[in-house]
Amino acid sequence: MRRELTVIAEEIVRCRACPRLVAWREEVARTKRRAYQDEVYWGKPVPGFGDARARLVVVGLAPGAHGANRTGRMFTGDASGDFLYAALHRAGIASQPASARCGDGLALRGCFITAACRCAPPENRPAPDELERCSPFLDRELAALRPRAVLALGAIAWRAALDALDRAGVAIPRPRPPFAHGAEFAPAGGPALVASYHVSRQNTQTGRLTPAMFDAVLALAVRLSSLPYAT
Repeated sequence: MRRELTVIAEEIVRCRACPRLVAWREEVARTKRRAYQDEVYWGKPVPGFGDARARLVVVGLAPGAHGANRTGRMFTGDASGDFLYAALHRAGIASQPASARCGDGLALRGCFITAACRCAPPENRPAPDELERCSPFLDRELAALRPRAVLALGAIAWRAALDALDRAGVAIPRPRPPFAHGAEFAPAGGPALVASYHVSRQNTQTGRLTPAMFDAVLALAVRLSSLPYAT
């Protein structure tokens, strides 16, 4: 399993399938943010990160332009990551509450973090065709990990997770389960799916998503990750 995830990660990092995203991520890495002018940006697609035996997979939207696109690790080096990893630490999943850079000692227990789109997109909005080209990576990660639960951060991640389960042969009802904070879907023969508002600054700094709200959804996802698939 660990070897398979390593192979997937290597393929992700080499990917240049979406010209718009390639141009944007590399432009951001060249111009940089003033606060990070002395740093060397990653500037490539960002692979998943976490425990190779994870029962819980967290799916985000995409790397932040000056977060994961700078550091090379999901939700690392920006405010979204600060919020997420603090919550994971409170839940006993992350070894520390902060995620500043690769090599900072952060480890995850029973959890793997990935995204619907692996490159930083302009205005945090990947196009539908870009999400489609990225989707095989998520499919392969879920197939390798076989998690018991998936926590989707935001509507795009929720749709990406449903699409991945559908492609894997899991029966998805029509109409599909709608996205809503705290939504839960437990399909037969597949991982339970739980939804949360994204941990973006737009949500956490406006009070749309509070630590208590996220802790409750995370606790539900953790509990479901300890259960067998529904039958």
